[in-house]
Amino acid sequence: MQRPGIWLWLRYAVGGTLPERFDEWVRHDLTGADWRIREAGRILLFAIIPIVGLLVLLPGAIEIRIYAALFVFIGPLFVGFAYGDELRDRRLRQHGLLPPSGPDPD
Repeated sequence: MQRPGIWLWLRYAVGGTLPERFDEWVRHDLTGADWRIREAGRILLFAIIPIVGLLVLLPGAIEIRIYAALFVFIGPLFVGFAYGDELRDRRLRQHGLLPPSGPDPD
């Protein structure tokens, strides 16, 4: 199984597609064991960490900055876990692959 390099992986992580030669890796990434954890990691890496860092550094009361950062941290993670199957199926179709048809083995 051929893995993408760092630049291709970054493009994939933010929602881009990979060339067809990585189809086996994409299927494994989106259907293998712990795929939900990997998806949550991508959400943390690209959506939450920069925004939370910025919110914590803004001026103002520390309590408000912490609550705002927690809201931004918990919201996308909740959506990612709650709609993980739909997000995974969309990404598989984006790469021209069929989503799994049975219940999630996790």
